[in-house]
Parts: sequence; structure tokens; C-alpha cells
Amino acid sequence: MSFLVLENLTKAFGGLVAVNKVSLEVKEGEIFGLIGPNGSGKTTIFNLINQYYSVTSGKIYFRGIEITSKKTFEIARLGIGRTFQKVRPLKRLTVEENVMAAAFARETSFEGARKVASEVIDFCNLTEVKYFRAGSLPIAGRKRLEIAKALATRPSLLLLDETAAGLNPSELDEAIEIIKKIRSQLGITIIIVEHIMKVIMNISDRIHAIAFGSTITEGSPKEVAAHPTVIEAYLGTDETLQGGFNA
Repeated sequence: MSFLVLENLTKAFGGLVAVNKVSLEVKEGEIFGLIGPNGSGKTTIFNLINQYYSVTSGKIYFRGIEITSKKTFEIARLGIGRTFQKVRPLKRLTVEENVMAAAFARETSFEGARKVASEVIDFCNLTEVKYFRAGSLPIAGRKRLEIAKALATRPSLLLLDETAAGLNPSELDEAIEIIKKIRSQLGITIIIVEHIMKVIMNISDRIHAIAFGSTITEGSPKEVAAHPTVIEAYLGTDETLQGGFNA
């Protein structure tokens, strides 16, 4: 049984079809990459999975249960967590308080939420800034806080939306290691949307490429990187850009 299944998933905003009959299956325990140029529908697919947007047509199944029409909080409690492209922590609260707030998606006690927050903060290498206000963190810290908040909901499936954007090379390496740890140490299945090829190609087991809301191809990183339509749609036809797949 597949872990997550999208069947002919479609989202229309009036006359604009943002996602057009996309179908895919994610296996438990894998890191599944989702790529495409800006505006191709990647984040919209995440928003459909967790019901931030309602589905126009098609179906979504998680662990064999149809979740197409479930509410966002119900989906979170079933075990789907996510990060957001635009990182917006509760700036006046501390890092710990931000993570505790997320933990209450599952926890019912203050002490339980604090325990979860402590474990997640250590895991995401945020211990040194645990009592700092979230608004004081640089972009790399905020990105890790976003991951920590998602992990505090105790997901079995984690949707990562451009968690490496804006990071310098050393911060990028740390982000890659944290993502790998989420799968290897916590056993969490991951779907990752990312524009930085160093990230997506190094950690994904399989990649699904879309453009203009529709599927181009799916396969191993090597197969997808060599697909001519992916190269043209995602990087352009300039040969100097195509080297980005090998970064």
C-alpha cells in the first residue's frame, strides 16, 4: 500500500488551472522531490494535501484513507506536517515557545508540549538559541525553527517547502544533514519542494517534475536531470545553466 497517493489532482482558481490532473505515489520512508519552475503548482499541491486549499477534482489518500475533504487540523492529527515557503514565526515569542505552540497540535499538557519542544530543538541544532526571541534569528535559524515547528506536530509525513532558500553554502550543508537525519533517525517520510539542485539531487530517492501545473516526468534524480523537457522548463536551454543539475 502506498503511503500517499494523489489521483488526478486538480485545482482551478476561476479560469486558471494551477494544478492539472497530477497523479503520484509516495512510498513510506522515502524522500520524494517535487520540482518545477516558479508558478508551476508545487506549493499549490502542498496546500491541497493539507487542505489549505480545497480540491477542485481528484482524490488524495494517506495510508489508505481518503483525506480529500478532511479539515486541516484533522490532516495534521493523522500525521502530515509541513513547513511554509514564507517563514513567519511568532516573533515576540522565544524559539521554545514557538515550538511548544506547534506541539499543542497533538499534546494536551504544558509539560508534554515543553518536552516535545526540547527534543525537537536539540534535534534541529537550536539549543543555543532556545530562549531567544524568534524575531531575532537570522534566516538560517528561522528556517530550522520552521522545521522544528513542523516536527513538533509529530508527523509521519513531512512536506518541506523550500527550506534551503536563502542559505549560504555552509548553512545549506547543515540543512541537507538535518533533512537526512529526519528520515534516518526519525523514520519520517519526506516530500520536498526545492529550487536548489544541490539539495534536491543529493537527497531525493525519486523526483516528480511539473510545469504549468502538469506532470513532465518522474524517476530517479539522474533520470529526471537528463530529461530534455525538464532541462528546458526548469533551467532553460542555455548549456551553462544545465550544469546546475550537477551542483
